[in-house]
Amino acid sequence: MHHQRTNRHTQASGARGRPSSGVRLSAVIMVPVLITLTVLTLFTAGCREEKQDGEFKVGVFVPGFTEGSPIYEMLAAGAREAVEDDPLASAEVVEGGYNQALWQEKVTSLAATGSYDLILTSNPAMPAVCAEVARDFPDQAFAVMDGYLADHPQIYTVLFNQVEQAYLIGYLAGLVTTGAMPGANPRAGVGMIVGQQYPVMDRAIRPGFERGLREAAPSAELDFRVVGNWHDAGKAAELAQSMFDAGIDVVLPIAGGAGLGVLKVAEENGRYVLWFDSSGYSLAPGTVVGSTVLKNDRAARETVELAMEGKLPLGEARVVGVEQGYIDFVDDDPLYERHVPETIRREMQRVLDRFSSGELSLSMPEL
Repeated sequence: MHHQRTNRHTQASGARGRPSSGVRLSAVIMVPVLITLTVLTLFTAGCREEKQDGEFKVGVFVPGFTEGSPIYEMLAAGAREAVEDDPLASAEVVEGGYNQALWQEKVTSLAATGSYDLILTSNPAMPAVCAEVARDFPDQAFAVMDGYLADHPQIYTVLFNQVEQAYLIGYLAGLVTTGAMPGANPRAGVGMIVGQQYPVMDRAIRPGFERGLREAAPSAELDFRVVGNWHDAGKAAELAQSMFDAGIDVVLPIAGGAGLGVLKVAEENGRYVLWFDSSGYSLAPGTVVGSTVLKNDRAARETVELAMEGKLPLGEARVVGVEQGYIDFVDDDPLYERHVPETIRREMQRVLDRFSSGELSLSMPEL
């Protein structure tokens, strides 16, 4: 269990393809699309279920795949935990895959069934998707974790303060690259390898990481690289090897499954890796020397519980971080204690205490 403080993505994106032959081809394509949507609507309308009194159903839409994605594993786990003690409540997980162009169609299919009291999802892109679907289904309630949209009467959102999360791991990166750890070298150099660039990465995570890094190690340099997708572990390994060859001694991957390539190369080179969103110490003991966690399971569980009680404040957009207990640094794992010097652990504790007390807080930008 992660350390609780009373005072505490993998985002996939996809470009929409456009036919190159202009309006004439678009007109040809529109007919089967409209027919498909009409058939889908008629089919789902015919499949509407009659609910028992007191029955509550949650449709959990995963914009990607659940397995191997800590954020989505937590989303599903939190929803299931919320309903497990109520025999009339259930949570069904639907995976949307990585093609973002299809997400709205798949959420529309869920709403069209009329079966779900709440559609729950998680991703910064999903508030806009849900808002579009809500136009056609004015009685459908939506909740989006890890996203932000205020004042929509059908949508409740919880945004995690990833500036604070990134600051914490960036601060540790600075301590590691300038500390007396065996894998560190004289160059104060840190790497980030990300799957893709997207608004939260560019406006929150990278700036937060750089701020923490500079405050711990003012002279440290950041080498930032992009894989181009969330699954190419070979490409991520090549980028990591290039960094290590240049003297980088600690890398933060935020690259989904591709991050496993970074782990492998770091182990081979005796360098260090930091982990984001979930505890990664056991993935490569002694190589992973720091982990932040984003408690999407807690947010999902509490959201579903509020909905089941009829108390979900639709239209509200919450922003939560370290002080509220939704973001934390995992400092109670024996592998962290074993492989990270006490001087670094003490300094990390000092920063965590400043966040937990409210002395230190960082704002999320508008996205």
